[in-house]
Formats: sequence, C-alpha cells, structure tokens
Amino acid sequence: MSARIIVTSGEPAGIGPDLCIAIAQRDWPCELAFAGDEALFQSRARALGVSLDIMPFDAAAAPRAHEAGTVKILHVPTAAPPVPGRLDVANARYVLNLLDLAIDGCTRGTFAAMVTAPVQKSVISDSGVPFSGHTEYLAERTGAPLPVMLLTADTLRVALATTHLPLSEVSRAITPASLAQVIRILHHDLQSRFGIAQPRILVCGLNPHAGESGHLGREEIETIAPTLERLRGEGLRLIGPAPADTAFTPRMLAQADAVLAMFHDQGLPVLKYAGFGNAVNVTLGLPIVRTSVDHGTALELAGTGKADAGSLIAAVELAVRLAAHRELAPSPNPPPLREGGGRG
Repeated sequence: MSARIIVTSGEPAGIGPDLCIAIAQRDWPCELAFAGDEALFQSRARALGVSLDIMPFDAAAAPRAHEAGTVKILHVPTAAPPVPGRLDVANARYVLNLLDLAIDGCTRGTFAAMVTAPVQKSVISDSGVPFSGHTEYLAERTGAPLPVMLLTADTLRVALATTHLPLSEVSRAITPASLAQVIRILHHDLQSRFGIAQPRILVCGLNPHAGESGHLGREEIETIAPTLERLRGEGLRLIGPAPADTAFTPRMLAQADAVLAMFHDQGLPVLKYAGFGNAVNVTLGLPIVRTSVDHGTALELAGTGKADAGSLIAAVELAVRLAAHRELAPSPNPPPLREGGGRG
C-alpha cells in the first residue's frame, strides 16, 4: 500500500502553489494530497502554462501512487483572491488553516507525513497571530514540549539547540535541561527515523573558539561541557563542545552523523551553502512526521515559472523514508534534567 502524504501549499502569494504544481507533474510511489484553494491551483497552473487534472481528495478510498499531471486537493478557500508576489494579511488565517488540516490528518492517521511549502512569518504575525515559524507552531498544535529543527543535505545533518530567537536571547535559552532534552531527541530520532544504530553527534560551542577556556565566554564551561559529560554517562556518543569554525571541516564531519549548532545562523549558513535548493528541513520531537523546503516564499518568482522545486521534491522523498520508520518507535520528548534550569 502506498504511503499517503499531505503537502501544504503555503503562502498563496508565494511560490508554494507553483512548487506543488511542479511536483505533481511527475509520478510518485506514494499518494500525494495537496492542501490549498482549488481556484488558486487552477489560476496558477494557467499562469505557468501547465495542464492539471484536479480532483477532490477521498480519504475513504484506498491509497494509490501519484500519477503525473493529477492533483488530489483538500480544498481550503482563501479569504481574498491571491495575487502572485503581493502579500495580503487577509489570507494569514488561510495559511494556518492549511497547517491545521495537515496536522489533524497526520494525528488521526489519515496521512503518514506532512510536507510544507514555505510561509511568510511576517504576514501571519501582522494579522495578530504570534508566529515564529512552522517548528514552534507544529509543536504547540501537537503538544510536543520541545521541537528540534534539523536540516539535511545529502549526508550533512545540522540540528539546532535553539531556533528562531534573537541572538541576544540565545545564551539565556541554553540551559542544562534544555540542551540535554534537545540532544536526547536528536539521538532518538537519528536512531528511530534515520536508522542510525549508534549516532555520533558533534556539538558546537556557543562562543568563538568554544570559549577559549573561559576567556571568550563561560557557557561551554558552565553549561555545555558538563551536560555532554552527563549524557556520555548515559551511553550517548557525543563530540565537543567544538569550535564552530572548525566543526564543519571534512575531518570533523567524517566523525559525526549530525552536528548540533547552538543557534540558527551558526549552523544553517553552512548547510545551505552545501545543499541549497536540495536541502530539507525536518522537525524532530513531534508525534508526527514533518519535512519542509529549505527556503522562503520567493515572492518575486511566484507565477513566473522560474521557481526551483528541488527542495520540495527532496522533502517529499525524505518524508516517505521517515514515515516508513515511524511505527518502529515514536519520537519522545524526555523530561528535562532536574538539576536546575540555569547555567552552572
């Protein structure tokens, strides 16, 4: 039986609908269901000069592998007619409705995984709904205490100890409890979803030169190194804390199955340089499987036919592989360590 994957089409003024139409033009070994406004798909297909056979998605029917040129759609109406490249705050709730539909479908077991096209965080926040990103929204909606963001490009995997935070708040957010929880989730999901029996995790320091023995910051001494030592006592294979400027050298990467960066722009620039356009964003620590593209809405490319679907293709491919492992061991959110919440 084919896996059933739901793909959310994202910000209607961006390239999400274009990418969904593009990946629908090829055969897939899974069944794809697209969440979005049917009229939007039709109008965008006309703009792109693509012929689509659009039909409603039938959850009661047996899953069938996707056939090129077809679109099985879960219709969600936009509040205002979308214009390519032009954001409209009226459609912010529409974008969240797509996510809610996909989350509920995955939670009920209708879908084996969800794949998300890009959204525009700013327009959702401007609508009055605080929104820092897919990762945090998915965690809140699924009741997961701590989501972990992982991006992967071929064999390079980079996870984040903190996600969408201002740099001024990062140090305060890295506590022994939170860091241990992130590492345990990363370790577990590398085993259960990626099939790595004994994951090796390379952990970056927070400061330049990993703190230079305390001369450039004490987070490594007071928080990161003690936490790693404690987790090594549980049998986890951890390397570090390593200076981030040498962690991504070939010699260091050869020793690791994943790198844990302390903050967003410490790890993701390297990952995106290595595989932009084909990298995939995965949310770990959830009770469902979710993958996504590695890029934004690219408003200037919407409706032009110039958007590259490589990352969405990779995201669907990875979702199918991860979904195959899901029943082996669901992703946990282990309780935080009890030794206190601050550094030291």
